[in-house]
Amino acid sequence: MQITILTENFAGGELGAEHGLSYLIEVNECKLLFDTGHSDLFIRNAISLGINLQNEVDVVVLSHGHWDHGNGLKFITGKDLICHPEVFMKRYRIGDRDRMLGLTFSRESLEKRFHLILSREPYELYPNVFFLGSVPRITDFEALTTKFETEGYELDFVPDDSGLAIVDNDELVLITGCAHSGVCNMLEHAIDVTGVSKVKAIIGGFHLKSNNFQVEHTVNYLKQKDVSYVYPSHCTGWPVLSLFHKEFNSVCLKTGDKIVL
Repeated sequence: MQITILTENFAGGELGAEHGLSYLIEVNECKLLFDTGHSDLFIRNAISLGINLQNEVDVVVLSHGHWDHGNGLKFITGKDLICHPEVFMKRYRIGDRDRMLGLTFSRESLEKRFHLILSREPYELYPNVFFLGSVPRITDFEALTTKFETEGYELDFVPDDSGLAIVDNDELVLITGCAHSGVCNMLEHAIDVTGVSKVKAIIGGFHLKSNNFQVEHTVNYLKQKDVSYVYPSHCTGWPVLSLFHKEFNSVCLKTGDKIVL
């Protein structure tokens, strides 16, 4: 399988970058788009790489309903779009109502542009390629606090946070958008969904900002799981990226990078 980084926080070569995430995932002759960033950058970077997303991709997966992962949906259409039903929540940073953090789309508007599939349950998109649906929060060190709130001033722990579990050559690959639900929670859920416990790689945003007890427990957990490759990106802070490089020899992903597993 191959993953091409279309949108990331860091630019590679002559490609652009933005605060966002978008991956083109190719597995077993299938191609799908995972998130779209917040602008048309994923389209422009793909064109620079010789990729026509409108022609080559049939399925789009939205990891969760935050602007930097889904507002780019306005630049693509006519695909199957799968996401959690709560992606349409209106959400904000606590104490800041000047800028909405959620999507600029309503459910009705996306239904006009896509074949919309909403699922809280795991959903098999292709053989051995699963949208994870709702991620159970089972660890005692993840998803304990949040800086987000809903339109009704309730704490928003991003219940729509999800990802992809891919089984390739009897090994598990986990793709995360931001891992608001906790990367360890997501991996446990992916193992339950697929029945595969040998973990080859974890790729995506980890939403870990600074070295603290959650990061320490996460590192220990991933070591216990004997994960072969770890690629934290996007919303992962520099101190954590540095630590993961030290512990897992991980690299900083940039637009245009290709990961071949």
